[in-house]
Amino acid sequence: MLIRSRRGWEIPEAQITPEHVFLNRRAFMTGSAGLLAAAAMPAGLRSAFAEADPSADLYPAAVNDMYEGGRPLTPEAISSTYNNFYEFGSHKRIAKAAQKLKIRPWTVTFDGLVEEERTVDVDTLLRAMPLEERIYRHRCVEAWAMTVPWTGFPLKAMVDYAKPLSDAKYVRFETFLDRKMASGQKQGWYPWPYVEGLTMAEATNELTLMVTGAYGKPLAKQFGAPLRLHTPWKYGFKSIKSIVRISFVAERPVGFWEEVQGREYGFWANVNPEVSHPRWSQATEELIGTGERVPTVIYNGYGEFVADLYKDMDGERLFM
Repeated sequence: MLIRSRRGWEIPEAQITPEHVFLNRRAFMTGSAGLLAAAAMPAGLRSAFAEADPSADLYPAAVNDMYEGGRPLTPEAISSTYNNFYEFGSHKRIAKAAQKLKIRPWTVTFDGLVEEERTVDVDTLLRAMPLEERIYRHRCVEAWAMTVPWTGFPLKAMVDYAKPLSDAKYVRFETFLDRKMASGQKQGWYPWPYVEGLTMAEATNELTLMVTGAYGKPLAKQFGAPLRLHTPWKYGFKSIKSIVRISFVAERPVGFWEEVQGREYGFWANVNPEVSHPRWSQATEELIGTGERVPTVIYNGYGEFVADLYKDMDGERLFM
């Protein structure tokens, strides 16, 4: 008798979208779901989202079925209009403001402890990487969650492309700095530009994804176009948006929110329902667009992929 072991992020079958509804996922996403998303958005925002992208021919990418979210997809009309992107404001309804983001020309600089520092055009970079679609759960430190079909490539592929030296222990990511374009960056009490970091082991883990698209097309600006990070076992503030610089360094970087308030936001930021934020519980999360609250799972359900990264690390604040 075949006994199937459920993946860590999977939920009971009764809670999953029925097969007859979900089977033609690609057609649904690109057809009726797209119409639904468009109908739910203001006309001006719909036209802004439709802006031509030079990488559009790369989408939709092949689906990697190894990575399924274990929950119904969050409709694009909801996930694309409920976003954190402090460069354009400190509230969730920044989608319209984020359309001011100029995503071309766009370059990514690789520097620090690498064989050769270089700056690469983003379209050259995208066409050198193995794009695929993965469905990932996303858990915000604010205790809301969504499930999104992201397109991108393993960060490990970019690490190999950058050719770091052996003494590189961390990867430091930095976003753009343009106060004329991004009104939120005029708020001088924040330490702009946004910075985040991972260990080399985290960066080369198979789950870690450099995101270039979502819902079968190039990444919308409010998601952090044209290049963002996604680490699905960590709280969302680790997923830096609109990346322009990737540095390989020997010392641990101090992230944006860690610098703002280190008592509340730490370097590791691994999802754990047992470790509360100083101002709220992390035991449950709200699925945006539904009002439903569900129990939070340690490592956001991805422990089988990442738990070994954090063995024998007594004294570290691994979960915040």
